[in-house]
Amino acid sequence: MAKKTPAASTTPRKRTTSKKKPNGEAEVTTTETGSIAVAPPEPTEEDIRNRAYHRYLERGAGHGADFDDWVEAEKDLKSSRS
Repeated sequence: MAKKTPAASTTPRKRTTSKKKPNGEAEVTTTETGSIAVAPPEPTEEDIRNRAYHRYLERGAGHGADFDDWVEAEKDLKSSRS
């Protein structure tokens, strides 16, 4: 007995291709229909370093919280670019 194959769908499927640039530029996504979506770039290490330094200064330049400053700076920058 032959296997039945499902009927071909008449609805076109969207195919996407993404290119993320290593230098922190925006990610560009192109769909099969030709539309382009641009995602905001990820913060660079330098961006995070600068924000962490400003957090350090904002809390009175006290030592011992550098890791927390870095993590919070990264969160701040990622949420502001969404």
